[in-house]
Amino acid sequence: MSDQETPANGHDEDLETLEAALDADIEALKAENAALKEQVLRYAAEADNTRRRAEREQNDARAYAIQKFARDLFGVADHLSAATTHAPRDSDDQIVKNFVVGVDMTFKELMSAFERNGLKKLAPEKGGKFDPHQHQAMMEQPAGDGVAPGAVIKTLQAGYELQGRIVRPAMVVVAAKGPAAQPVADTPSSNPYAAEGDASGGAVDTKA
Repeated sequence: MSDQETPANGHDEDLETLEAALDADIEALKAENAALKEQVLRYAAEADNTRRRAEREQNDARAYAIQKFARDLFGVADHLSAATTHAPRDSDDQIVKNFVVGVDMTFKELMSAFERNGLKKLAPEKGGKFDPHQHQAMMEQPAGDGVAPGAVIKTLQAGYELQGRIVRPAMVVVAAKGPAAQPVADTPSSNPYAAEGDASGGAVDTKA
């Protein structure tokens, strides 16, 4: 009887050995597949990072070029803005009227060109919140006419922002937090409107 059971037992042992070998092979293939998947994901992430870095460098180079060119036009924009503000619009002379219209159109076209190239004008309105990262406080005046202390009273010169980078801060007059009007000090310890690490009251990009 035992002689007949021996082959069966040997066959079972062979099957168990084969199953164990197959299980080991399957586990090895799973581990290899996981490693290959991880490697593919790593390569994909590296390729995506390379693409993003190239795009960022390209955008930075473009922004830098526009920034230098735009700075050369800020003076033109300032003069045109002043001209449109003080233009004799009530003149009866048709030539003067046409001239005023031409100046207005030129200024609007320049602003449109700035906007198309990502250049945003910063000109806070009266009563607007003072932002030390966008504005430079030039002086204080007594608060009045519903303007809260520390808020903007008037914009003396418009500022500009390019893709989140301040190219030129807006120069503003702010409502005094005390009774007396005074120029804003140019040191961080005495200038309450300066951004952290900035003595002038505006965060200015000096890289270009």
